[in-house]
Amino acid sequence: MLRVLIALALTCLLQPAFADERAQTQQQLDATRQDIAELKKLLGKLQEEKSGVQKDLKGTETEMGKLEKQVEALQKELKKSESELQRLDGEKKKLQSARIEQQRLIAIQARAAYQNGRQEYLKLLLNQQNPEKFARTLTYYDYLSQARLEQLKSFNETLRQLANVEKDIALQQAQLLVQKSSLDSQRDELDKVRQERQQVLAKLSDDVKARDQKLAAREQDQADLSKVLKTIEETLARQAREAEEARQKALIAQQEAEKKRLREAQAAADADATDAPRKPVKSTPGALVSSSGETFGGPFASSRGKLPWPVDGRLLARFGETRGDDARTKWDGVMISASAGSQVHAVHGGRVVFADWLRGAGLLVILDHGNGFLSLYGHNQTLLKSAGDVVKAGESISTVGNSGGQDTPALYFAIRQQGHPSDPAQWCRAQG
Repeated sequence: MLRVLIALALTCLLQPAFADERAQTQQQLDATRQDIAELKKLLGKLQEEKSGVQKDLKGTETEMGKLEKQVEALQKELKKSESELQRLDGEKKKLQSARIEQQRLIAIQARAAYQNGRQEYLKLLLNQQNPEKFARTLTYYDYLSQARLEQLKSFNETLRQLANVEKDIALQQAQLLVQKSSLDSQRDELDKVRQERQQVLAKLSDDVKARDQKLAAREQDQADLSKVLKTIEETLARQAREAEEARQKALIAQQEAEKKRLREAQAAADADATDAPRKPVKSTPGALVSSSGETFGGPFASSRGKLPWPVDGRLLARFGETRGDDARTKWDGVMISASAGSQVHAVHGGRVVFADWLRGAGLLVILDHGNGFLSLYGHNQTLLKSAGDVVKAGESISTVGNSGGQDTPALYFAIRQQGHPSDPAQWCRAQG
């Protein structure tokens, strides 16, 4: 009978803690599901933007390909032009050599003409005795003069051709330089655009990858939270069944005891009927005592505003403030900054109903103070108590740490009243 009552009392003690944990887990699960939906929506937008950039990059690289083809064709033209330039340069050198030779011949003829003077015809006429020889000499002289004129004409033509060749070479070089400069400019511009789009595409790819990783982490968190919630619900259902079974057993035991007491009273009455008259015996009904009514350090409800803080430190987060960048979640307790390894003290006497690691809270201690009041101490470095231990007010129950994913050592401290979060600042003494 006593064991049944003790089991029933422990079930009643643990029921609020598991119900509170289930509510917290459900809240985290809902927030995670919403995050997953938002991440999927954002991923869709990023994928659309990435597709657009890829399409633009495709167009740019296609244009780059066409331009490279034009550059390649121009390079071939440049090679042809260079060959033509080499040919023209060779012709230029030949013309220059011919010009030099013609200048030499003209100079010789000019000197000869100067030496003979202006009376050549008269000298030839006076010096010749034979008319036939004179005629031949005159003819030779005409041929020589005509040769001089032809050489001069050829020299002038050579100079003209040389000037034309030099002009053609300069024009060809200028045109090729303009085309090459234009293509180089276009290629540089397209290459710049391609690099910019490749950078945008790389950034988008990194963003998509980061979002994919975050989405995978969120989905894993959702799976883990679902498992925790399922375990809590199964535990609560089992506790409800066990509580009902214990209540039925206690009721049956009480009925059996009552029947036994009635039988014994009837037997005593029957015995008294056969014996001498005796004084009547008054029966005192038995009183049932439950350990759930046991309190430690006085009733918790009357200690509002009088409790000490569990650790000395500075408040990093207050009750009801937004948690991080997520405006949907609020702090249901406080965060107290303290040195790693600092002693954490129970703010009120009670019984340890949970002392283990829990997702989001790290190493966590939960104290039951009776009448539906719980105090929670999370992110500890070490746990000094175990489930079932009875602690007094001010007794050390853990040490400050950063378990559960915290960046710096700090204590998570919360108070639950009938399963609902309550501001610890309203229960603890005001700080100076």
